[in-house]
Amino acid sequence: MNKSELIDAIAASADIPKAAAGRALDATLESISGALQSGDSVALVGFGTFGVKERAARTGRNPQTGQPIQIAAATLPTFKPGKALKDSVNK
Repeated sequence: MNKSELIDAIAASADIPKAAAGRALDATLESISGALQSGDSVALVGFGTFGVKERAARTGRNPQTGQPIQIAAATLPTFKPGKALKDSVNK
């Protein structure tokens, strides 16, 4: 399912126009992104929790030359599914 298919599904299930469903989805995604950028987590009970994780700097290896390279530290978004989501997928 891509974003436009998700908007269509939201519009159909909520009985609202596709434009309104698109704006609602965009607002939701922006809110989650903003919370993650500020280091907060977003918990949706029954669905899951979005969070951030720090990855330390490390030394990697260039696969072509075999030379060691330095890989910078990074902040990564994470998602931990909730019990209800796991149960619905594993029917």
